[in-house]
Amino acid sequence: MDPTTIVWMALLMGLAAALYSAVGHGGASAYLAIMALFSVAPETMRPTALALNLIVSGFAAWRYFRGGQFNSGLFLAFAVTAVPMAFLGGRVQLPPEIYRPLVGAVLWLAAIRFLWQPARLAERTVRPPRLVIVLPTGAGLGFLAGLTGTGGGIFLSPLILLFRWEEPRRTSGVAAAFIFVNSAAGLAGNVTAVEAMPAALPWFAASVAAGALAGTWLGMEKLPRPQLLQALGLVLTIAGAKLIFS
Repeated sequence: MDPTTIVWMALLMGLAAALYSAVGHGGASAYLAIMALFSVAPETMRPTALALNLIVSGFAAWRYFRGGQFNSGLFLAFAVTAVPMAFLGGRVQLPPEIYRPLVGAVLWLAAIRFLWQPARLAERTVRPPRLVIVLPTGAGLGFLAGLTGTGGGIFLSPLILLFRWEEPRRTSGVAAAFIFVNSAAGLAGNVTAVEAMPAALPWFAASVAAGALAGTWLGMEKLPRPQLLQALGLVLTIAGAKLIFS
């Protein structure tokens, strides 16, 4: 990569990290889109996105945990089955023609709900889920996370909020931790691809770290709950577009 390309990619990744970390996400889908835009080799894209996900989601999880915006029981219930399945998903190589448009359409449907009457959605009463639902759901989300090269939070957050399992800000904390463990497992499952990471990775890492610092501050302290849901709707719209049109 030439220096100009590296600078533009780093700036775009930093902006993506700020937006995604505001809702507890790592931004892998955005990093994949940015790398595709600049014609990065496919074998480089997934491990690079997962590595950047680790930085952003790890920092976001720590910030939300320190701020008391975390539900450890809900996180563990999803993570216990998701992590091994993310490892398996990271080892699978499938043609994207079928699953990517379907997943993108699902994200768009969720985005519509978050952008429409977010105040009403934010005020609903929370009800804890049953393990018989959470455990298989976590397994499915983990496998999908490893398969797509994302941390799975882009799928987890809508489920938690739509089924009223937690309120928006604590959902962001759970999603950030979920993304971190799944990204680590997915990267471990595809460990041979680590050798394909770009030499410019330190620059990308510094940019997304700065973006995560700004984004988590915005998500934890500045955005009211309805606006937090609208931000999540925007993130889902972008991620869905990336999956459908890439």
